Amino acid sequence: MSAPLLAIRDLVARFRTEAGPRDVVRGVSLTVDAGEIVALVGESGSGKSVTALSVLQLLPKGQGSNPQGSIRLDGHEMIGADDETLRALRGGVAAMIFQEPMTALNPLHRIGRQIEEVLSLHTALDAAGRRTRVGELLREVGLDALADRLDAFPHELSGGQRQRVMIAMALAGDPKLLIADEPTTALDVTVESKILDLLQDLVRRRGLGLLLITHNLAIVRRHASRVAVMHEGLLVEEAPTATIFEHPRHPYTRHLIEAEPKGRPAPVPADAPEVLSAQDIRVAFALKRGLFGGTLSELVAVDGASLSVRRGETLAIVGESGSGKSTLGFALLRLIRSTGRVVFLGEDLRRLSGAALRARRKCFQIVFQDPYGSLSPRMTIGEVVGEGLAAHGLAHDSGARRARVQEALAEVGLDPEMIDRFPHEFSGGQRQRVAIARALALDPDLVVLDEPTSALDRSIQGQIVDLLRGLQEKRGFAYLFISHDLKVVRAMSHRMIVMRAGRIVETGAVDDVIAAPREAYTKALIDAALLNR
Repeated sequence: MSAPLLAIRDLVARFRTEAGPRDVVRGVSLTVDAGEIVALVGESGSGKSVTALSVLQLLPKGQGSNPQGSIRLDGHEMIGADDETLRALRGGVAAMIFQEPMTALNPLHRIGRQIEEVLSLHTALDAAGRRTRVGELLREVGLDALADRLDAFPHELSGGQRQRVMIAMALAGDPKLLIADEPTTALDVTVESKILDLLQDLVRRRGLGLLLITHNLAIVRRHASRVAVMHEGLLVEEAPTATIFEHPRHPYTRHLIEAEPKGRPAPVPADAPEVLSAQDIRVAFALKRGLFGGTLSELVAVDGASLSVRRGETLAIVGESGSGKSTLGFALLRLIRSTGRVVFLGEDLRRLSGAALRARRKCFQIVFQDPYGSLSPRMTIGEVVGEGLAAHGLAHDSGARRARVQEALAEVGLDPEMIDRFPHEFSGGQRQRVAIARALALDPDLVVLDEPTSALDRSIQGQIVDLLRGLQEKRGFAYLFISHDLKVVRAMSHRMIVMRAGRIVETGAVDDVIAAPREAYTKALIDAALLNR
């Protein structure tokens, strides 16, 4: 038998912490062969990404010791390799596709230039040859429309297009191994499916080895030939994919498989009053203005949307990125300009302004997708959660405000004694609980949940779903749940509306829509989410 394309033996990665050195990867051994897809799975903090970064020696220096053990890439030892060897192997033999393309791509450089940079380092092509090759690579990853738009900047592309550009950059050096670190975390299910099908096709056509790092087991089951499970820095189980799912040996593996959001929300009382109703909501953004400020062309993000939600009910708004679901949510809360009628607790919000609108705002709150981005890093969580209380005069002194914040923290399952800590001291799931506590502290009637679980591990997603359902049953909130994750939608929601290109194309009870979708677009979303497998 030939040697593996990638062979990791007894890998140890250590970081310095305030409490002293900490091993975040402990004795990991793993192989990847050409033409094989190996999935490395585990929750956040398990050591998956550190293992992947160690392969190309990309761990930040100065934060701990260099990795120990052995990493042989196409016969070359990576640990201890000199800079010249690493430059040749990075991109030329192994390339990495990072989790968030918007941060991995240079926002100031056009996509053509960024792909050409890889070609200039790893090929002998001249300028004309490089430009031709960039077009070929973009076509290979399904970006035919961009092959003639090499001057586009990353921000002008959709999330799926940016991820395909990252894949084109990875392929530019003609590598033998691809390392994909959570390559579809922030993507819609249909885009996610297309990206993974593309990677699988590249493995087949080019004979690449692929190390796929993910916490999404649905992806693993569909695409990987072999699975390695990490937990707290250890590789606890490794087996063919079918064996892992049908006969998991380790308790942690069983925990991961069983961790998908389950259950259903409590029924809505028959006499539940209507909290929000909206008719003919339209949101348009000006693309081009005339000399005197008139709109010459516009993008219609929401086109004639109507909906209603009752007390104790969760209405899901689903669709791909760009479908208008988040824009609709913001318009309903009057966070962006729109036309149409919005009635909240019997009051037309269009007629409110100034102090009257600010007073009403405490009755509807929003929880954003990225808990770290929505929490000020300079404020303690006590200050974050208490800010709204102070703004609306609901706690007149610091003592009363602190007590109410601690009560809100306890309600979302956090230790009230954590009140003086900062956001960076919490995990992703804990930060999302802080964001939920901030919304709950004002005792709202309606909460808009904008992709609140998309960046979380499946097990953490299940905990957040259970928390939100329990709070709704206890307090009777109405939820507008904006999501592209139909598994979470099914566990959270009573009814759903499906949006496409700014319009509502389907609506109904969640079970009815999933069981018998009327629209081909809805069926494509459900099939991509593997809900009916």
